[in-house]
Amino acid sequence: MQADSKNYDVIILGAGASGLLCAMTAAQRGRRVLVIEKANKVGKKILMSGGGKCNFTNHIVEADNFVSNNSHFCKAALKRYSQWDFIAMVERYGIEVEERKHSQQFCKNSAKEILAMLLDECQQSGVEIRTSCEFVSVKNTDGYYIKIKQNGKIETLNSQSLVVATGALSIPSLGGSGVGYDIAQQFGLALTERRAGLVPFMFSDYIKGICERLSGLALEVDLSCNGQTFTENLLFTHRGVSGPVVLQVSNYWLPSDEVSINLLPYLDAGEWLIEAKVTQGKQLLKTLLSKKLAKALVNELQILWWSNLAASPLAEFSDKQLRMIGEKINNWSLKPSATEGYRTAEVTLGGVDTDGISSKTMEATQQTGLYFIGEVLDVTGHLGGYNFQWAWSSGYSAGLFV
Repeated sequence: MQADSKNYDVIILGAGASGLLCAMTAAQRGRRVLVIEKANKVGKKILMSGGGKCNFTNHIVEADNFVSNNSHFCKAALKRYSQWDFIAMVERYGIEVEERKHSQQFCKNSAKEILAMLLDECQQSGVEIRTSCEFVSVKNTDGYYIKIKQNGKIETLNSQSLVVATGALSIPSLGGSGVGYDIAQQFGLALTERRAGLVPFMFSDYIKGICERLSGLALEVDLSCNGQTFTENLLFTHRGVSGPVVLQVSNYWLPSDEVSINLLPYLDAGEWLIEAKVTQGKQLLKTLLSKKLAKALVNELQILWWSNLAASPLAEFSDKQLRMIGEKINNWSLKPSATEGYRTAEVTLGGVDTDGISSKTMEATQQTGLYFIGEVLDVTGHLGGYNFQWAWSSGYSAGLFV
């Protein structure tokens, strides 16, 4: 092995979405790039995302689609490498795309096509990728000296720039870890509080029993928490509630917060019930509601809210009673006991504090040659392709400067 074979211009830790995009961008500038991946395969999260179809971006991408202590930080990268830039590459490779609701962009066939595209770009530009390669340590003395472990052997590599694209704590079975945070702290960067994001809610009170009995039932609702409201499907599970609307709201939920479910988002339920009392007074409330909501759900609501009037026709309800039931239907307030945590979370909220990172280059402002991209940073996207777009945008931005 030649003496200089362990010297690189850029070493990237992590062969996920951001790491691969950064690698190809840097290599296309003529940089000698090595990507280190601890898993036995690259891009595992790409392959499993979107049910194997990879929701790789969204037609509508704005700063409001991201959660961060600094809401402005993501803007420069998203502008430098937009959704249209990535879509153009997808089109160039002839990958068939399927647009779903809320302008989400999916592969029509398989997420494997996105990964193959990125690997092809890396190969064409001479990127070296090592899998089953574990990061051990790093020190900075006139360049970065990175110790790695592969096949039981420790090796030291040298590079001018080090890019941390290690992901975060979510879904440890796919390689999620906190090593990126350790590196940040080693070089004096601050971290913001981290917690699971895009994750289902659990309940420990009587609501858990309701969820168990309704497990598998899905319906479109408005779900609100801390001033944020999303309209999407909610899914009852054996542990609590999941579905797209729950994952979205979980990014804004904190322990002890309540969430509000509007079971009939396009209807003033109280007014509707009072009108129905006049025109359909002989019906049971349960019968009326079952025209708009699943019978199993209506049975549970009846036990909760009008069990003493279960056998009474609508005409025997007072307007006040119907209005109160309507308010509960439009604003069912629940208090989750917890989320399902990092085991099932799609992302990690928080991370490396962006106050110490250049929004233009992704380089640490106080540590020359050290870059952070993707999920390890305190930038988290909504559900809908935004976290992949952040990976592409931040990876590209760093790739221009490493």
